[in-house]
Amino acid sequence: MAYFIKALNSGDSSVLTKEKFIPKQPKENEILIKNESIGINFIDIYIRKGIYPWPVEKDLVLGCEGAGIIESIGSNVKKFKEGDRVAYVKTNGAYTTHRTIEEKLVVKLPEFISFDQAAAVMLKGLTVKYLFDDSFKIKGHENVLFHASAGGVGIIAGQWLKSLGIEAIGTAGSEEKCTIAMKNGYSNVINYKEHNFQPLAMELTNGEGFDVVYDSVGQDTMVRSFGCLKKHGTVISFGQSSGVYKDLKMGDLQAGSFFLSRPTLFHFLPIPGWLDQASTILFSKIQKKEITIDCKHSYPLENVGKAHNDIENRKTTGSVILKV
Repeated sequence: MAYFIKALNSGDSSVLTKEKFIPKQPKENEILIKNESIGINFIDIYIRKGIYPWPVEKDLVLGCEGAGIIESIGSNVKKFKEGDRVAYVKTNGAYTTHRTIEEKLVVKLPEFISFDQAAAVMLKGLTVKYLFDDSFKIKGHENVLFHASAGGVGIIAGQWLKSLGIEAIGTAGSEEKCTIAMKNGYSNVINYKEHNFQPLAMELTNGEGFDVVYDSVGQDTMVRSFGCLKKHGTVISFGQSSGVYKDLKMGDLQAGSFFLSRPTLFHFLPIPGWLDQASTILFSKIQKKEITIDCKHSYPLENVGKAHNDIENRKTTGSVILKV
């Protein structure tokens, strides 16, 4: 039986509803995928709650990444065949047993990557790729502060930074999460619920400050993120798990000739060749064990509401996936 989980309107997890459907056959440049594993990300929750603008769809299927097996292909598809193991990234549409999607948004999975790993790493791993390559280029000598270092992106980021020779400092919201982050590449991790991270982070750089701060927390951290920068330093804001930061003034940048960027993965995907190149880099790091993917939290697709609640209540660490 084919079914999807749709959001009837913006709100709490109770708006998520199961509905049967008949999968549509792919158009000439499309692929029909039988999902095996689906990733959950904070962006899904932002959209569900209405923090991000509600898309034009009345009944919205959330989810931005998944992995599975190709069931059929369109007449003009060149890169894939039926039976191929694949993964994909696209805004919305993944909370479903079957997905019809454009060929250009799909990559073939190497045999050394499982469906669970792919669903756990595509959006988060490619996010780390654009953070470190395309937003602020990490070369190997920078002072780096990374917030939410025990989250799905943060755990991959810590390992990636270590592979580049960076002794990064992280922040996390509990001692347990600090321990997790330390095991995933960070040289020091500050519990921002127990301590004001700004003076401690500055102390760890001997007062020098940071070349770049990666901030996906938002309201609770942004002012102090700027306070941690060197002159000409950069804040990369790529999320707002604590709420949207609304108090930015141009003078906040003038204080140290700072740079600020608010990138999103979905503005990199349309760049010709970017997805294939970025996925190759990501898969290579997994093969070389520079990055390990631990899918510790999984839920049946039908229980996605509970998964959302657990993520929002900070009951999970690392990657969370749905099983079909």
